[in-house]
Amino acid sequence: MSESAIDSDANNKPVSAANQPKPKRKATKKAKLPKRQAKAKKPTGDASGRSNKKSEVISMLKRAKGATLAEIMEATGWQRHTVRGFVSILGSKGGEKIDSSKSAAGDRTYRIAK
Repeated sequence: MSESAIDSDANNKPVSAANQPKPKRKATKKAKLPKRQAKAKKPTGDASGRSNKKSEVISMLKRAKGATLAEIMEATGWQRHTVRGFVSILGSKGGEKIDSSKSAAGDRTYRIAK
């Protein structure tokens, strides 16, 4: 056999997958957090006395005059429909009797009846 015949036989043999070098992976980028999670909430000055929003709203509703929809929205940062839904659930599932009244100016006021 000639030397060229030996070389051509070696090149025609199938190479097993185990003997092949693995392709290198590209470096992955770190995932970005959504904008809501990326920003940390600023601590408020009165956070030490407040346990949570639910208890804060209930304490506002227990006042003699109750609390207006706007006051609850400002204190909690909730939207109108969230406040109305919370008050509704507080009355139905929370076991509280909620009085709702509307002033001459059109402001809705909620309070817990005694």
